Amino acid sequence: MSTPPDGLPVYRVLTGPDDPVFCHRVSEALELGYRLHEGPAVTFDGERVIVAQAVVWPG
Repeated sequence: MSTPPDGLPVYRVLTGPDDPVFCHRVSEALELGYRLHEGPAVTFDGERVIVAQAVVWPG
């Protein structure tokens, strides 16, 4: 597949609290065929750890 499915963009940044829901979102993107772009960015909002992970469509 030369383009992402369902009209998804080639480059995506997934963000959210560092919890199982976020991990599943990243895993789902990888299962669709996206690849990780560099490492994640991590910050703390005073209550919880927030993560951002970029993914790109290969090609």
